[in-house]
Parts: sequence; C-alpha cells; structure tokens
Amino acid sequence: MTGKDIHSLWVAVSALAAAGSLAFAAAGRRRDRKARGRIAALLGVAAAHERRRARPAIPAWLRRWGPPLCVVIASCALIGGAVGPAVGIAAAYAVRRRLRTRMPDDRRLREEVARQLPLAADLLAACITAGAGPGQAAEAVGQSLGGPVGDQLARTAAELRLGGEPAGAWGRFGGIPGASGLARCLERAGSTGAPAAEPVSRLAEGFRAERARAATARAQRVQVLITGPVGLCFLPAFLAVGVAPVLIGLASGLLHG
Repeated sequence: MTGKDIHSLWVAVSALAAAGSLAFAAAGRRRDRKARGRIAALLGVAAAHERRRARPAIPAWLRRWGPPLCVVIASCALIGGAVGPAVGIAAAYAVRRRLRTRMPDDRRLREEVARQLPLAADLLAACITAGAGPGQAAEAVGQSLGGPVGDQLARTAAELRLGGEPAGAWGRFGGIPGASGLARCLERAGSTGAPAAEPVSRLAEGFRAERARAATARAQRVQVLITGPVGLCFLPAFLAVGVAPVLIGLASGLLHG
C-alpha cells in the first residue's frame, strides 16, 4: 500500500471512531436523562431543578477519553502516514496525564457547596423556628434552593417521608463536604426533639466565617503569586538600565587602561 492509501485508511478509521463516540455520548445522555427523570419522580425533586442546570452532564468516560481521542483523530488527519498515529498517541498520552492531574468538577462542586451551605443553614433555621420539623424544613429548603445542597436535602426529606432510617438519610446528606455537622444537628433534633434553630444558626455563621477565611487565603496567595510576573517584567529593565551601563563603563575603562 502507498502512503496515500494508508492516509485515506486512517482518515476513514478516525471518522468512524468520531461517529461512534458521538453515538455513544448521545446514548449515554439519553440514559442519564431517563435515570434522572425516574429519580426525580420517585424522590419528589422538582423538575425545574433539572431545567435550571447551566449545562447538561457529560458522561465520565467521555470527559476522560474524548480529548485524547480528538487529538489522535486530528493527528491522523493532519499528518497522515505512519507518523500521524504515533504522534497522535504520544500527544493523547500527554493530554490524558494532564487531565488526570486536575479535577475541575470536584473543585466546582466544593465551591458550589461552600456557597450554598450558609444560605441553606439559614433557611433551615428559619423553617425550624417557624415550627417545622427537620424533615419538613429539609423538603421546603431543598425544593426552593436547588444545586448540590438543595438536591441532597430534597432526597433526604423524601427518604424520611418514605420511612427511611433517619441516621442513614442524614448521614448521606452529611457526605457533602462540610455538611457533616449540620447533618448531625438535624438528625439529633429529629430523633430526640432537641431544639435545632439556634445550633443551625451558629453553624450558618461558622460556614460564612470559613468561607471568608478561604477567600482571604486565596487573596493572599494571589498577592504572593503575582510577584513572579512582576519580577519577570521589572528585572530585565533593571538589568538593562541600572546594571548594564555600569558593567559597560567598567569594561571600557579596563580595556582603554
């Protein structure tokens, strides 16, 4: 086979792989949508929360293997021959390693949870002060708040309404990063009838203080990191204006002397 035939073969294989990936992605999205609909119907989560999502969920396998596959396809189409697949595989390996070193989804989830927890705790405290039980408060706040905290509150309330074990239901809510104390407080209030409005309000204040400390730490870290680019900008100018003339003058004096 000639080089042109090999190039055409690789282009056809790449096109078929891309089409198969798109088909699998579409099928996965349909399955996820149906599963979310069944869960929402079972647990009583409002469908408006699903429509309010900023962007549809991408399957995990597509997030992992989509960029490397695109790199291989592009390399085979642009370079061709026997070199294209080799270069594509090497580049795909580098992209895969880069993607594994960062976890943007987890970071976005933690940021969203940290943003929602103070408001959720305040709303829960207000509902409990008004006379609602922990399960009723969780249901009202979950249906109105949305997001990771609101959805988990709505699921917890649905489990309690269906007769689930309170410790297990609130324990799953406590699995959200930073929500373990709030889950224990609500579970204790639901089991023993202990007053929970004041402890939940204190937890809300603690969540706000923790978020303020995290924001201050990020700002201080940015102040430290910005000295690098500033130094790279000013150091060459200092060398060119302050040090270089002195060295040139000394060298000229030594040479002429």
